[in-house]
Amino acid sequence: MATTIRMPEVLANVTEAAVQKWLVAAGDTISAGEPFAEIETEKAVVEYAAETSGTVLQLLVGEGDSVDVGAPIAIVGEAGEVAPASPAPSDEAPDEAPAAAAEVAPEAAVPATSEAPASPAPAAPAPAAPVPAAQNAPAPGGASALNDGARQFVSPLVRRLARERGLDLSSVQGSGPGGRIVRRDLEGLAAPAAASSAPAATPATAPAATPSTDAELIPISRMRAAIARRLTESKSTVPHFYLTADCRVDRLLELRREINAIDGVKISVTDLVVKAVAAALIDVPEANTTWTDEGMLRHRRADVAVAVSLDDGLVTPVVRGVESLSVSALSASIGDLAARARSGGLKQHEIEGGSFAVSNLGMFGTPQFSAIINPPQAGILAVGAARQAPVVVDGALEVGTIMTVTLSADHRVMDGTLAARWLAAFVARIENPVSILA
Repeated sequence: MATTIRMPEVLANVTEAAVQKWLVAAGDTISAGEPFAEIETEKAVVEYAAETSGTVLQLLVGEGDSVDVGAPIAIVGEAGEVAPASPAPSDEAPDEAPAAAAEVAPEAAVPATSEAPASPAPAAPAPAAPVPAAQNAPAPGGASALNDGARQFVSPLVRRLARERGLDLSSVQGSGPGGRIVRRDLEGLAAPAAASSAPAATPATAPAATPSTDAELIPISRMRAAIARRLTESKSTVPHFYLTADCRVDRLLELRREINAIDGVKISVTDLVVKAVAAALIDVPEANTTWTDEGMLRHRRADVAVAVSLDDGLVTPVVRGVESLSVSALSASIGDLAARARSGGLKQHEIEGGSFAVSNLGMFGTPQFSAIINPPQAGILAVGAARQAPVVVDGALEVGTIMTVTLSADHRVMDGTLAARWLAAFVARIENPVSILA
């Protein structure tokens, strides 16, 4: 019996994803646990393993197409079995079309979907005004009637985007399976109602509805949308507080120069900072704790996330067991994660978990900043640029190299005294850098 494979929730709180690459083709035989597809989310590409064995009867989603979590993406059955006709529309469109029409305008749904205009046309002068609205109403919906009577099917993501942007899909020819309208079909599609609706807008909203010629409207990528959602949630639900410290890093920078000269390995300041963060978490184990609804989790090892900048956002892959890694091994691990983050090759487990994070903007000359916690982590250390500054040593003034760090802590698991103890342990490790090599 044929089984419908649906888009999995490969990462927590992900509502939509795209098939970046199919690892199978129609007619292939697969086994449970075998790589089936590469699923692209906002922050990673996750290799999805098949959960059932059989023969691939049909692939319902094209590479690059975005669909909602739970939407059908493939059909697997027995060899020789025939896939159900038009499985994607039958799974979704009949139920969603009426709901979408009602969502736009309940009273407009009748003229938009019925064939009544043929008989009651003489008695329709009064409803004549809403006709343009009725013609636009199906656009955000899941299915609508085309001019030639054919039914139009729209992917869940496109339905939402059309509703948000006020797009009319009635004349769009879908390029997805079975003529389904997918996200790529929206490229270059303008909202026809923008000009007609502008006079009705109030002076306060008109500029927002019609951008001026000196501004450019940039579409929101999945990654940017995820960053906005998660960090807004973090600032709204996680009680942040901040502690700042100045570290003297002359010895740290000298140690880095010596290591790079001897081993030929290019150790970065970030590598040494991450190592010191892990050491401080072991020194103050109470700080190595994260919040859950069931209770606080005390972690036995230091799993530290490192912020990696991308063209359209950032991602924070997690290095596991940093306290047990040598500096050179840690550097190689961070370098590998950063390279695969920029190429879209991170795996699911590599961007989940961790109890702490590091964000370093020192290479851009930023002297000091505060960062937002990435749940479920309990803290993030914002690292500024090393700079020369006057310091007092044994009552005498001299020039030293200072690096300012700011700890953002989750007050649910760390009080001020605990955060201060951790920060003091970090500063001690940084200012005595040989201790982090052990």
